Amino acid sequence: MERGTVDIAAGLIAAGWRAVVASAGGPLAVELERLGGRHVTLPLATKRPWAIRANAGRLADLIREEGVDLVHARSRAPAWSAFMAAERTGTPFVTTFHGTYGHGSWLKRRYNAVMTRGRPLIAISDFIADHLQTVYGVDPAVIRTIPRGVDVSKFHPAAVSADRIIALARRWRLDESRALILMPGRLSRWKGHIVLLDALAELGRRDVQCVMVGAAPGTESYRAEVEQAIRDRGLEDVVGIADAERDMPAAYMLADVVVSPATEPEAFGRVPVEAQAMGRWIIATDHGGARETVDTNIGGMLVPPGDAEALARALGLALTMDPKARAAAARAMIAHVDGRFTLARMQASTLAVYEEALARGRPV
Repeated sequence: MERGTVDIAAGLIAAGWRAVVASAGGPLAVELERLGGRHVTLPLATKRPWAIRANAGRLADLIREEGVDLVHARSRAPAWSAFMAAERTGTPFVTTFHGTYGHGSWLKRRYNAVMTRGRPLIAISDFIADHLQTVYGVDPAVIRTIPRGVDVSKFHPAAVSADRIIALARRWRLDESRALILMPGRLSRWKGHIVLLDALAELGRRDVQCVMVGAAPGTESYRAEVEQAIRDRGLEDVVGIADAERDMPAAYMLADVVVSPATEPEAFGRVPVEAQAMGRWIIATDHGGARETVDTNIGGMLVPPGDAEALARALGLALTMDPKARAAAARAMIAHVDGRFTLARMQASTLAVYEEALARGRPV
């Protein structure tokens, strides 16, 4: 189960609806049930055709038992079972298209296409809405673009205590005399860690420190590559790698600059939005969702993908910014997020899509 599922379930429950989530489970299932939702564990992650059909039967039974009014699918393998169950029971079917996915072959596009069957169909950015039309020929009239939302009750400078910031600084063993460049994100090659290392080598400063936060089980091999790249560039005294961090608001508060140097377009990209919600200067790659979330007229910078020299120049400018200009940009970036990318806005927009789907009736 992913975070967005719990976020929408919370919005449903707060609005007086019921939320029943079927998934393969995970840590967030407990959180869902604490909110008042119901979780049903099913082997929905499977891609085997016979298992998908079996899951469709289980979901159809669940729809009837629970009196489910609407089915919302958020990932591909479960979506096939959910679509079949919705058809069998005459239940309105909504999908959220989260990424570009692999679409190089007819077979992959056929597998992904179930995510285009929602009526309406939610795209998490204009970038994804355009992708749906270009790659899958989706009628723009059925697409509803709803950006992902940040919980600004948690991601706001005023919500983070000094004790939390100090505790994390000690845990990361930061040098308070050196500016911090923060790169959040799972250790994956396309996230651009090597590009940032090349930029730091180009920058050539030893009065800064960089934390790449996001190491997790399953990333050991790539972590070893990144660690070797750090040594190869002589950046051992500048760059450190940290495990995935639960208190990301505190992490952002420690940062002077936040970097999101993905080499492939992100469908939306939470990091630039979270950083701006915390009033932190963001440098992101000029493609994908970042073009919609980073307004360079008010703060932040966009650099070409894979361009370490451009990233180094942007870092140099950000690190020497006038404090008054930085503070003004922080206020503008916080207001930017408050106006467009809040969790409450995402929840309300999604519930409006549900109302539309219920009014529309049977799936097509």
